Parts: sequence; structure tokens; C-alpha cells
Amino acid sequence: MDLGLKDKVYIVTGGSEGIGGGISEAIAQEGGIPVIASWSGETTKDFVSKLRNQGSKADYILGDLQSTDYCKDVVDFTIHRYGKIDGIINNAGSNDGASLEKGPEAFRKSLLLNLNHYFDLVHFALPYLKENQGSILNISSKVALTGQGGTSGYAAAKGAHLALTREWALELAPYGIRVNAIVPAEVMTPYYKKWLKVTFDNPEEKEKQISSKVPFGSRMTKIEEIASLAVFLISHKSNHTTGQFLHVDGGYVHLDRAIT
Repeated sequence: MDLGLKDKVYIVTGGSEGIGGGISEAIAQEGGIPVIASWSGETTKDFVSKLRNQGSKADYILGDLQSTDYCKDVVDFTIHRYGKIDGIINNAGSNDGASLEKGPEAFRKSLLLNLNHYFDLVHFALPYLKENQGSILNISSKVALTGQGGTSGYAAAKGAHLALTREWALELAPYGIRVNAIVPAEVMTPYYKKWLKVTFDNPEEKEKQISSKVPFGSRMTKIEEIASLAVFLISHKSNHTTGQFLHVDGGYVHLDRAIT
């Protein structure tokens, strides 16, 4: 299926590893150009080199997404290099454990880490998205809907991602800009593997325990399964889909886990 992404330009935050890396790779495989915004220097450089060696176009600009100036720089860099922006994939963030007990300052830092750049990038890119009737994809989390405990900042940010998805979908519909969100649950990323390893004495057993709670297949979601939906949502094949929250989670959020 030709998704029509050839030579289209997409900014992907946190786009060199994990879910973001999977989305960037899927865009490149479809002939699109991911422009990766990340602080992770060597990882990002190596990732972009890999894509280029495979014959794909890809680019990056390093910096801290917590900085509004950097968010503007990402947009300016992309326009200077390619002359257009066809979409934004807001993905970067971290479940940083900013709990009620950690206090107000930790909560505010978590929102800066996980929320503000979603707004900032879209704000600066908006004139160019209007020109191309671009698309916006927000990567949220099941934590926005189910809670987790001990992570108020992350939960608030992820809930805000969903609220902004609906708000922007309504506001930007007159310009032909579609806005959707993907809501992952348990996804085996490098970060997730590291969390298992440093948190539990027996990470393999803990992984099996978590996987057993996923109704469909009793396994975690694969990165490429999220990436496949992402490229579909930003493509012309989903031209009448906007304001939607799509769960790629093996039924984790909506199905009764008693069936396992």
C-alpha cells in the first residue's frame, strides 16, 4: 500500500529510539523524511546514519525540548533545510515518577519535561502546517486513562496530550489539519527494559507477569505495531480521521483482564 509519504517532511521528537525511533524508521521506509528532535547525541547521530546508509533521507537537530527556543530552532531548521513541514509527531517524554509525595516543584518539572514541547512545536510549526494541510500525531499513554500511582506529573501531561488532541482537531479542522493520538500501554522499549532491570531482582519474571495481563496474546505491544499505525494516521489514507484516540495495546485498557 502506497501511503503517499514520499518526500514529505515530519518532525519526530525523541525520534531516534523506542517508539519514536520506530516511527522515524517507518516514515523513512515509506519514502518520507523524518527530522529528529532529540537531546540524545550519539544515539541520534548513529540512528540517522543508519537510515541514510539504507538509502533513506533523514535529519536531526540536537537540543533540549524543555527549551522554547530550541523548539523554535527545530522548526526553523526544518524549514531552512526542506522548505516545508508536513506533520509533527509529538513523542518525547519520560515517566519520571513525579508523585504527590515529591512535591510541587517535581510536578512542575515533569510538566516541562513531558507537556510543554507538545504545544511549543505545534505553535511554531502552525503556519507551515496550514500551508500543506499537515497532520499532528500525539503519543499519549494508558496512564492518562488508567492511572498508575506515583507519577502525577506524567499522568497529568499524558492526559493533557489527549485534551490537546481534541482541542486542536476542532480548532484546526477549517485548515484541513488532522490531529490524532495513539495511546500505548505496555511496550517493550529500551527504556522499559532498563526500568525492569534496575527495579526488579528478577526482571524476566516481572516481564512475564506484566505480559500476562495483556488480554490479546499475553504479550507486550511491539514498537513496529505502533509505528505502523502512526504512518497510516499521518498519511492520506486516513484523510477523514481526526480527533481520535487509538489504542494499540492488545486490549489492555478496554478488555476485562479476567479473561486471561
